Amino acid sequence: MIADVLSDATARMQKAVEAAKDDFGTVRTGRANPQLFQKLLVDYYGSPTPLSQLASLQNPEARTLVVTPYDKSALRDIEQAIRDMPNLGANPNNDGSIIRVTLPELTEERRKEYVKLVRSKAEDARVSVRNVRRKAKDELDALKGELGDDEVARGEKELEQITKANVEAIDDALKRKEAELLEI
Repeated sequence: MIADVLSDATARMQKAVEAAKDDFGTVRTGRANPQLFQKLLVDYYGSPTPLSQLASLQNPEARTLVVTPYDKSALRDIEQAIRDMPNLGANPNNDGSIIRVTLPELTEERRKEYVKLVRSKAEDARVSVRNVRRKAKDELDALKGELGDDEVARGEKELEQITKANVEAIDDALKRKEAELLEI
């Protein structure tokens, strides 16, 4: 029973870490990265559709992304969605078959804003991991009547180690992203 609670908590915490890494990928750095458009939704025939389902993304140069739509009729909608994207600061160029997105250089002030944003996302992920820990601890406490106190205490100790490892994984990803953001 304790193993079930711990494995469930581990899986949930790892999902929180992966979600944080995905969120970090959507924050712009000095280089163009197709992950910037990972969560971009395009109004395609009246329904919001992820850009990855409508087009391929290539990165031919450091600050340029090329968006090639699978359906040429969606070109204008994709271009508008990219133009409306917050915190991008790029103006997409449409040549009739592809869209080129050239990202401007980041200013020092903008880099610091992005660092704050990434730190906020990291803190949200840490809170999520701690919420999973709290729920798992409550489940372990509920087992105290059925199992011995020593077994539950061992389970709680293992839960703390799992939590610490996942929080450290979030912190490591944060450090890498901060270094990437502050790199000129």
